[in-house]
Amino acid sequence: MWDNLDAAMLARLQFAFTVSFHIVFPAFSIGLASYLAVLEGLYLWTRDKVYEELFDFWKAIFAIAFGMGVVSGIVMSYQFGTNWSVFSDKAGPVIGPLMGYEVLTAFFLEAGFLGVMLFGKKRVGPSLHYFATLMVALGTLISATWILSVNSWMQTPQGHGMNAEGQFIPLDWWAIIFNPSFPYRLVHMVLAAYLTTALVVGAVGAWHLLKKTAPVRSRRMLSMAMWMVTCTAPIQIIAGDQHGLNTLEHQPVKIMAMEGHYESHPDGAPLYLFGIPNDKEQRLDYAVGIPKLGSLILKHHLDAPMAGLDTIPDDKQPPAFVVFWSFRVMVGLGLAMLGLGLLSLFCRWRGTFESNRFFLGVATLMGPAGFIAVLAGWITTEVGRQPYTVYGLLLTAESRSPIAAPAVATSLIAFIVVYFFVFGAGIFYILRLMARLPRDPLPGLTEGPIRTAGVNPGPAQHQEHGHAH
Repeated sequence: MWDNLDAAMLARLQFAFTVSFHIVFPAFSIGLASYLAVLEGLYLWTRDKVYEELFDFWKAIFAIAFGMGVVSGIVMSYQFGTNWSVFSDKAGPVIGPLMGYEVLTAFFLEAGFLGVMLFGKKRVGPSLHYFATLMVALGTLISATWILSVNSWMQTPQGHGMNAEGQFIPLDWWAIIFNPSFPYRLVHMVLAAYLTTALVVGAVGAWHLLKKTAPVRSRRMLSMAMWMVTCTAPIQIIAGDQHGLNTLEHQPVKIMAMEGHYESHPDGAPLYLFGIPNDKEQRLDYAVGIPKLGSLILKHHLDAPMAGLDTIPDDKQPPAFVVFWSFRVMVGLGLAMLGLGLLSLFCRWRGTFESNRFFLGVATLMGPAGFIAVLAGWITTEVGRQPYTVYGLLLTAESRSPIAAPAVATSLIAFIVVYFFVFGAGIFYILRLMARLPRDPLPGLTEGPIRTAGVNPGPAQHQEHGHAH
């Protein structure tokens, strides 16, 4: 059975499976750490107990998500030695130090202050506790910086040389770290993390408003989250456009696959909205597109020529079917986030922000959208890089360990079973915590029924209404 399977494909599937589980936790913890810093800062500034209650509520969820992110990340690092030892040997002189810097700076910073943030509230002063929270948030951002620098170098390598053994040798660390795609990927990922967290926080607030539990806290959560979505979604769209232009310059084949351009367009390329990529026949079946709009978006001219996959040898093309659709999932969800932000503004203007059940239902359903968009973006980036691990320099087929397919398949099955059991239990517990927003009224605030449009709020509701709007 196993002899008919390709060991390289199984190794890729295993890494894809483990990194898919891993990436959702840092995406959530990066945004949530910053959100906790904002909540504690607002509490220290205003002494409003709502912010303190929300900090304590989300702090427990952050601790679990952070722990699962650390565990899943350790598993990934071992796979470099087990399944990708040739890649580790050849690229290790470059990526090894960068990942070591991530541990020395970001992880030590997070681990050093995490205990103070989680358990030191009554043991240290408020200033020191807030400083610890800020350091944890800073640590998550530094961690993202180093990891994205590693990944970006694999996408757009520079600043290196080759020795006699075929290893990549660092020649200019500044060029390696600040490679051409790094700034775009860093901005795009951090904004994605903030959007992911905002959508989760907003979904929890909207869900509790629909259930009429803890309306003061729920309104505050939903309002803060929707402001973040409203402000960040359009910025993310602009950042994504700039990232796409950078990819066109340095990885044009990836753009061809993303856009479904099997054929070259000397007089302007269309923007294909939908279609079924046919890699075997090298065409886009059932294509629905807008003429010349692709050239306008990518080269800012309707008649700008665009090369297609017909200019690339078949064995150097990424699987366009996967890249084409993962890109559209990411873009579609980005536009949905923009729509949610606009809908929240409309409800604020109408005075129905916390009572419009359609809006609350949409906000609840959009809770997982950030995670799906992050996964879709990762698939677009990594699958679009194929058939290389180091773009244009080291093929994926030449990067794997000399290990037989049955061994890789067995470990893959073990990962699937263990991951779904362990991380499934962790995710289930996080969802249970999200459903248990405390109902007890806060000092000086009344947790009364949610007002509807046209009904005058009571004094406590006036207070919250001012914060929400």
